[in-house]
Amino acid sequence: MSVLDDIIEGVKEDLQERKSAVNTLQLRDIVATQPPAKDAYAALGGADDPRSRLRVIAEVKRKSPSKGELADIGDPAVLAGRYEAGGAAVISVLTEQRRFGGSLEDLDAVRATVDTPLLRKDFTVDAYQVLEARAHGADLILLIVAALSDAQLAELMGLSHELGMNVLVEAHTVEEVERAAAAGARIIGVNVRNLKTLELDRSVFSPLAAAVPPGTLIVAESGVRDVGDVEQYAAQGANAILVGEALVKHNSPTESVEAFSRAGAAVIAQKTAEGATHD
Repeated sequence: MSVLDDIIEGVKEDLQERKSAVNTLQLRDIVATQPPAKDAYAALGGADDPRSRLRVIAEVKRKSPSKGELADIGDPAVLAGRYEAGGAAVISVLTEQRRFGGSLEDLDAVRATVDTPLLRKDFTVDAYQVLEARAHGADLILLIVAALSDAQLAELMGLSHELGMNVLVEAHTVEEVERAAAAGARIIGVNVRNLKTLELDRSVFSPLAAAVPPGTLIVAESGVRDVGDVEQYAAQGANAILVGEALVKHNSPTESVEAFSRAGAAVIAQKTAEGATHD
């Protein structure tokens, strides 16, 4: 069994407990009381020139399967507020419990504090989780191609759009990028960490990003340690970066978000100037 399979098995077990406590009809009633979802696609540059600057998706992340405990986040809302102050375009909140130490309560706390669009980061394999995300104030959800059939991907994307949410579709291979594109994904995340083995390989980003259809927003996921990594991803076509560990372990997350944004913008400006010169 791969790491991804093991995580999903646990996710399904925990999901059954939540379904027993709140059924789908009750959950839809809660969704109906929520204000409209914020436009995360626009926040990531989709309604503007997506290459005008590099957007940062800043993540509330307590631990990970590959690194274990990352940070003692006593109040996720305080951390999210610091991300917002630094100019994060989207704030990601991990809600998977067993491997990442997250919860829907974290999502609730962050939603009550910030106006920035929120990504519910989890291993979504069931329509119930999509409804949960909207019921708890998420504007964007993650769907991992490796965890879903094409039919499941289409179903969950369709429900997300019905609820007004955007979808970040994550791929690890060229074949998965093609499946994401065929499903109509407007935001494709290229994760350089193989979720089946947890191995990290930044060199896979460039060829995978090149396989993403023009006009699709590209999010670089995993592997961001410092400004140098941000510059590399920006040079290779990223419209946004998703960063967790490097931010939660830093004493000044606001300044880190600002620094990553500046570094990416500088690379993009340079590439734009070079393109104009060649034209």
